[in-house]
Amino acid sequence: MQSAFRAGHGCTSATLKVLNDIVTAIDKKQYCAAVFIDLAKAFDSVNHHILIGRLSSLGFSNDCVAWFTNYFSDRVQCVKSEGLLSGPLAVSMGVPQGSILGPTLFSVYINDVALAAGESLIHLYADDTILYTSGPSLDTVLKTLQTSFNAIQLSFRGLQLLLNTSKTKCMLFNRSLPAPARLSSITSLDGSNLEFVDNYKYLGVWLDCKLSFQTHINHLQSKVKSRIGFLFRNKASFTHAAKQTLVKLTILPILDFGDVIYKIASNTLLNKLDAVYHSAIRFVTKAPY
Repeated sequence: MQSAFRAGHGCTSATLKVLNDIVTAIDKKQYCAAVFIDLAKAFDSVNHHILIGRLSSLGFSNDCVAWFTNYFSDRVQCVKSEGLLSGPLAVSMGVPQGSILGPTLFSVYINDVALAAGESLIHLYADDTILYTSGPSLDTVLKTLQTSFNAIQLSFRGLQLLLNTSKTKCMLFNRSLPAPARLSSITSLDGSNLEFVDNYKYLGVWLDCKLSFQTHINHLQSKVKSRIGFLFRNKASFTHAAKQTLVKLTILPILDFGDVIYKIASNTLLNKLDAVYHSAIRFVTKAPY
């Protein structure tokens, strides 16, 4: 249930797994609701004592645990601005930023959170967490989601990780079923109602409640068109080889990222991407429109 920092388990495969679960539920004429959980400064909030305990429980040797204890100790940070350096401040929490071990240690730290999901499904990608559930009754789905969300929040609190309520959103996927007039609120443990949204950017892909991918494709189209416009305005400056390289490095990666996810969109929407792709081809080949 974790995808980050594992070979073969990137953003695309994680989103594809979640999307497949949701589409499967929709195909069965079920309701599906999700909570996109955002944590406040998650990597900086890791408690060293809890993490060392996790490593011990996983069977790391005493020598290895002692090595990690030393690795976390006596760290300081400073701020440099306009040539002036502040005094050192002890760092007592968090995994070292920019380190190779940091992301893996964070994954170890939150690994057991998935056990609290109960009847709902969960997928973790570093500090990006999605909790989702489905069923034939909308009321039952929302009640199950609320129960699981409460348990997940308690699990995060036990790790001293704080929920960013303002950025934690809910979504009801209603591709084949009519949207209800009013939705029961999903609330955080502090009593705040989470906002239901129609679009949410999850691991680089814009998901919408209809799973049409209209928002995502419109974003891609706008992004590619602005870059192609710049290339056409400066085309006299580039050789043919340079044009090819520029398209491969600045245009194709935008279209290629997550293409297996949004390919279920309608042909009408996908044709928008064909149009900007053809513009890139014309930029390289000088072919007529």
